[in-house]
Amino acid sequence: MAKREKKKIKGTRMRPRLSVHKSNNHIYAQVIDDSSAKTILSCSTLDLDIKSKCEKTSTKLASKLVGQILGTKLLSLNIKKIVFDRREKPYHGRIKELADGARFVGVIF
Repeated sequence: MAKREKKKIKGTRMRPRLSVHKSNNHIYAQVIDDSSAKTILSCSTLDLDIKSKCEKTSTKLASKLVGQILGTKLLSLNIKKIVFDRREKPYHGRIKELADGARFVGVIF
């Protein structure tokens, strides 16, 4: 059985890439401009404002808060469209909640 070729997801300055990493305890999100190889901004459950609002950082509520805070930061930088990169993780659970939180604020992807 042959391996599938992985699609390369790349972000530009006008439409950067939102990369999501999930561990057992935390979720991390970075907005990356691949053309200049720089991270524009990042947000995770390790931030103090998210830790103060949530009892546990491994819940869907914490992931949704990360998405909402990331979305408001993106909109303050006048970035409305992004490319969503979840790597090989399935789109459900905490990753879906992060995406829904960003969409709720007004980010399009």
